[in-house]
Amino acid sequence: MKRRIPLILVFVTGMAMVAQFFVPHEYSDYLFQYANDFVIVIGILALPVGIYSLMVATVRKARSEPRERIYSLATIAGFLVMVAAGLKREWFHGDTTLSAMLFDNILVPAQATLFSLLAFYLASAAYRAFRARTLLAALLLLTAFIVMLRMIPLPEPLASWNATVVRWILEVPNMAAKRAIIIGVGLGAVTYSTKILLGIERSYMGGD
Repeated sequence: MKRRIPLILVFVTGMAMVAQFFVPHEYSDYLFQYANDFVIVIGILALPVGIYSLMVATVRKARSEPRERIYSLATIAGFLVMVAAGLKREWFHGDTTLSAMLFDNILVPAQATLFSLLAFYLASAAYRAFRARTLLAALLLLTAFIVMLRMIPLPEPLASWNATVVRWILEVPNMAAKRAIIIGVGLGAVTYSTKILLGIERSYMGGD
């Protein structure tokens, strides 16, 4: 019964949400909004569970892995400081100096650093991908070169020709590939959802 009841609830709830999508009625819209409210409530209730799991895993890592201890302690300290800053703002009515300082001087530079590193990774990946070893790689290199020329102020009539070619690349082959990817993702989502509704996929129950 411990497994059968969750499977029945998932099947009934999932089929109800699938049915409401095809029923144009006010009660169907109300069911959809009501279900979305439940999702929001569940997400809010899951936040403390996620915080607790993060803290437990971080403390365990700090105890068992000496090399990761400094990073684990930094994670715990940062979490406690941000919580204290948020509570200070709520309890003392509008004092946002500490939280704003932490956000502007720590979080924003850290995000900028991560994105700057990501740019180097993208450049390295592009260099490896655009080496013209095969016909398809050479075609990819030529296409990327044409698209990047759009960023350069070319003289006329080269600028107009390049803009026309880039527009065709983005609207025809690029759009065709994008639609194929979207269709594949949609079919995969439908297949996975069907497996969950039929009880074939049970990983959300912590087993199988």
